[in-house]
Amino acid sequence: MVRQMMDRLAHRGPDASGVHIQPDVGVLGHRRLSIMDPEGGDQPIYNEDRTHAIVANGEVYNFPELRARLLPRHTFRTGNDSEAVLHLVEDQGVDAAAALDGMFAFAATTGRGLMLARDPIGIKPLYYGRRRQPGGHASTVFASEIKALVGHVDEMAEFPPGSVYTTAEGFSTFYEVPHLRPTPDPVDEHVARVRRTLEAAVGKRLMSDVPVGAFLSGGLDSSIIAALIRPQVEELHTFSVGTPGSRDLEAARLVARHLGTIHHEYTITAEEVLEKLPQIIYHLESFDQDLVRSAIPCFFCSRLAADYVKVILTGEGADELFAGYAYYDGIPDAEVLHRELHRSVASLHNINLQRVDRLTMAHGLEGRVPFLDLTMIELGQTIPPELKLHDDGGGRRVEKWILRRAVQDLLPAEIVWRDKEQFDEGSGTVDLLQAVMRTATAGIQLDAYRSRFPQEDLRTVEECFYHKIFHEVFEQPHLLAGHVARWAQRDL
Repeated sequence: MVRQMMDRLAHRGPDASGVHIQPDVGVLGHRRLSIMDPEGGDQPIYNEDRTHAIVANGEVYNFPELRARLLPRHTFRTGNDSEAVLHLVEDQGVDAAAALDGMFAFAATTGRGLMLARDPIGIKPLYYGRRRQPGGHASTVFASEIKALVGHVDEMAEFPPGSVYTTAEGFSTFYEVPHLRPTPDPVDEHVARVRRTLEAAVGKRLMSDVPVGAFLSGGLDSSIIAALIRPQVEELHTFSVGTPGSRDLEAARLVARHLGTIHHEYTITAEEVLEKLPQIIYHLESFDQDLVRSAIPCFFCSRLAADYVKVILTGEGADELFAGYAYYDGIPDAEVLHRELHRSVASLHNINLQRVDRLTMAHGLEGRVPFLDLTMIELGQTIPPELKLHDDGGGRRVEKWILRRAVQDLLPAEIVWRDKEQFDEGSGTVDLLQAVMRTATAGIQLDAYRSRFPQEDLRTVEECFYHKIFHEVFEQPHLLAGHVARWAQRDL
């Protein structure tokens, strides 16, 4: 069973695989994407006497500090960050997860049983289910993607972000996005803190033993990340996709020239989008219209980047921290906006972060998200909402105003003050899809199709088309459908 599950996730770890069997505890399986210690860091990783084992996905950025702290008591056999996690679990048990700074999902076997944990924001995915055995006993089954669990469990759920599970004690929570109040500090102080915190967040995410690159849509967020990486990387590869003549491609070229990056771009066509939609939806594990639309350029950009690098930094999270989406402008009350931004960040794990993880890992690529550094998230909540959506004096509120102020020396003014466009809009994907959908959805009658799946709350003919593909690419789509998050559902 475990081997079959590993095969379904081979795209997440094309470099190596390993299995650990521990009697009376269970089996761990791992597919490896080699980032830290590519030659010696294969998993499972064991402690000194092989009483503990770990398989992990992600990156722990405070690994060097943890390793230094653990060295007096432990012998390290690899340069892999997951070994530090294992020794920390050995020393601290469930308290180990709270000491990790990074994105991670891991499973460790100990003398006392199994321990599972997921990072505070849910950047890396984890799902679990129960498999009933003869005699009434049930075993716990877990994986990084839902598709690996299908056929092996009787029920399944998403593992909560910021949580730990042990067979002895069950679930416990070590992190929730804190509710912090804005502080009335001078604007220049807020600006300086944003710049300083973001620089540190980007810097720590350059930790890698393999090449690192950056997505570059030409929008503000990805351009900021590329600009902050560039002084720290001798040769920075950047990647952009779009339709012919799209605004993103033009803006990305401008930024790449300004920063002096090695820039790569790919032009997508309607025919190729239609051809790849089943593959995109299979990896995404969703039929949500907004998520699929944004997954299309992400799929092609990830495929392009995988030919050159193994680690990619993205601008995900900036819109939720700094009020970048158009719908935020419709919230006139500052307190309501503050609460909605908090909710937006806390719900990213099964929406936009799912897209980033699935579409990068589909191509053996690790995506990192500096804006969602915990220090950045907490800082974001201390910034008054009126500095995020800021009145320009003419009655127009400028989204992400303070972020623009913090980086205006890094990039051309036409990029810093460019109007926000979502990835699927600026890349030309929305316009392309409008033409494609007229033909592709010709046989779908909206009311009739929706009546067959009333529990799915399908909104448009386009979403019905994605839902139809979803049912075609999965053997038991009903098991996955209950876990499809809806980006459009917000509590205002």
